[in-house]
Amino acid sequence: MKLSEARKILGLGPDEDPRPHLVEFRSARERIAELVRSAPNETLGDRYQQGLVEFDKALAAVREYLEALGLVERTDPATHKSPPPKAEPEPAPKPKPSPAQKVEEEILLDLDDPPAVRRRTAPALVLLIFLLGVAGGGFLYYKNEEAKELRKQVRITLLERIGSDYIENRRWQDAARLFNEIELIDPDSNRALLGRRSIEAGMAEEQTQYVGYWTGQALAELESGRLDEAEAAARRIIERFPAEKEVHTILQRVNEARARQSHDALVRSAKELLNQRKWEPAITAAREILAKYADDPDARAVIEEANIALAKFAADQSTARELFANAVERDQGKFDQQALELLREAASLDPENTEIAARLEQMASYTRTLRVPEEFATPAEALAIARDRDRVVLAENTWKGPLVINTAVELQGAGAEKTIVECPAGEGSAISIGPKALGARISGITFRHETFHAVGDTRFSAALVRGGATFVDCAFNDASGHGLAVIEGGEASATRCHFANNGWNGAAAFGKGVRLEVRESESINNIEHGIESWEGASVVLVKNRCEGNSRNGIHADNQTAAATIEGNQLIANREFGIVLDSAGSGKIQDNTARANLLGGIVIRTAAAEVTVTGNTATLNKGPGIVLEKGLSIYNYKDNITTRNEPRQILSDAVLSHQDPK
Repeated sequence: MKLSEARKILGLGPDEDPRPHLVEFRSARERIAELVRSAPNETLGDRYQQGLVEFDKALAAVREYLEALGLVERTDPATHKSPPPKAEPEPAPKPKPSPAQKVEEEILLDLDDPPAVRRRTAPALVLLIFLLGVAGGGFLYYKNEEAKELRKQVRITLLERIGSDYIENRRWQDAARLFNEIELIDPDSNRALLGRRSIEAGMAEEQTQYVGYWTGQALAELESGRLDEAEAAARRIIERFPAEKEVHTILQRVNEARARQSHDALVRSAKELLNQRKWEPAITAAREILAKYADDPDARAVIEEANIALAKFAADQSTARELFANAVERDQGKFDQQALELLREAASLDPENTEIAARLEQMASYTRTLRVPEEFATPAEALAIARDRDRVVLAENTWKGPLVINTAVELQGAGAEKTIVECPAGEGSAISIGPKALGARISGITFRHETFHAVGDTRFSAALVRGGATFVDCAFNDASGHGLAVIEGGEASATRCHFANNGWNGAAAFGKGVRLEVRESESINNIEHGIESWEGASVVLVKNRCEGNSRNGIHADNQTAAATIEGNQLIANREFGIVLDSAGSGKIQDNTARANLLGGIVIRTAAAEVTVTGNTATLNKGPGIVLEKGLSIYNYKDNITTRNEPRQILSDAVLSHQDPK
C-alpha cells in the first residue's frame, strides 16, 4: 500500500502527523483501565480486564503497522520507547469525578455512542477496523457492537445493584421499574427474573411480618376486651392485605364479643333491677333479652326469680296485714315488746305500707327515741347515752364511723340507699356490736369503708358482731375485709341484706359457738366467697343469691356444728356453687347451682351426716356434683344434674383442703 493511500484511509492530510492518533488510543486505553479499577463488581471487572487485554493487542498491532508504513518511527529495541512526538503538550487532566457522579454518569449512559465520543474516536475506529480487516479479523474492541455490549452490561449491573438496594429498603415499585428496564435491555438475561423473585420474596416477608404484628395486636386487644382497638388493628391488615383469612376470623370474633357484651349488659341491667326488688321491670327487661336471644338461660332465670319474688311479695303483704292486725290489738298505749316486734316484722314484709309505718312510729315512741341530727349532732353522740330498748334514728345522710353499740338498742336509718355509715379502712369497722349488745337491731343502713385498700396487714370488716344483732334491709359493701363478720361467740341474723364488692367474704362466721343466719339476701362480686363459715361456726342460709364471687358461692367448714343451706341460688361463681367441707348435721336442700366455673356442689366425707336432696346443678363448667372418695353416690341420687361439663357427677374424687380465710 502506498503511503498516500494509507494517509487517505486514516483520514490524514498530506502533512499531518499520525502520532497524535496514538495519543488518542492511549487515552482510550486509560479510560478502559479506569473502568477496570472502579468496576462495581468482580464479574464486570473481569469483563473490562479482558477488553483491556484485547485493546493492548490491537494498539500494538496498529503501531507495528504504522511503523511498517513509515508513518511513525520504530521503537528503540533496548528501551521499547519511541522518540517523543512533535505534538503539542497534552492538556491538563480534568478533575476526577466523585463516585456518586460516576455512578450517575454510568446509569445515564446511552446505548449509542454520544456524538462527542464518536467525533473523537472516529479516525481511530476507522484505522482500527481497517487494520483488523487487513490482519484477517484482528482485534475487535472498538467495533461499534462490542462497545454497545460493554455499555449495556455496565448499565444492567448498575440497575441490578440499585434495584437490590430498593428491595432491601422495601421500595417494591422502584425496584420493579429497574428490573423491568433490565428485561428491556436484555430480554434473554435471567437477572430480571431473579430480581422479580427477590421482590416477591421480600413482599411476602413484609406481609408476614406486618400481618403477624397486627394480628398479635388485634388478639391482645380482643383478649383484654378492648373491642374497638382490636377491630382497628384488624382493619389495618385488611386495608393492605384484604385476602388474609385469619383477620376475617378475628373480626368475626370481635363481632361475637360485641354481641356477648351487649347480651351481658342487658343481663346485668335485668339483674340489677332484681337486686333493687323491682320485680316487674326486671321481668320486662328479661323478656327483651329473650326477644333477641331466644331461650337465654340468664333471662329465663331472671324471670323465674322475679316471679317467685312477686309471689312471695304478695304472700308477705298478706302476712304483714295479719301481723299489723295482731299488733294493733295488743296496743295499749305503752311499751309492749311483743307488739313492737310484730309491727317491725310487718314493716319489713311490706316496707311501702304507710299505715304500718305510721303505727310502728307511734308504738316505737313509747320508748325513748334519740334523733340524729335533730337532737344529736352525730350517731356516736346518740349511741353514747343510749340504753336498752332505746331507738336511735339516723336521718338521710352519710355519717362518719366507726360506731360502737354495747346495748340492746335499735339503730334505724332512712333506707340503705339513703343512710350510710362509713369510715377509713384503717380505722376499724364502720359498726361494731359489742359483747353486751344482746338483741341490738339495725335496719335501713349501708355500712362501708371509704376506700377499699387495707392499711398494713389488717383488714377490717364493714360490720363486726361479737354480741347479738339483727340486721334488716341493710347493705355491707366495699369493705377492706368481710362485709359482715361474726366472731367470739357472737350471733347475727341478716334479712333482705346486700353484701357486695368486699375484700374477703360477703358474710363470714368464725369460731365455736358463733351462729350466722342469712335469709333472702344477695352476696355478689366479693373477692372471696359469698358466705363462709369455719372453725366450728354454724349457719342457717335460706333463699339467698350468691353470684359472681371470686371463689365459692357458699363455703361451709363447720367441723361438728350444723349447716342448713336451703333454697339458695348459686350463680356464676368462679369456683363452685356450694362447698361443704365439714358439718356434724344439717341439710342442703332445694338449692340451684348454675353456671359456676369449676362445678356445682362439692361434698366431702367430713360432711357425710348432712342430708343432700332436691338440689339442681346445671350449666356448670365442671361436674354438677363432686363427691369425695368414701361417699356413696347412692346417697345423693335425689338431686338433678343436667348440662354440666364434662360430666354430671364425679365420685371418688381426691380433694385437697381449702384453707379458710
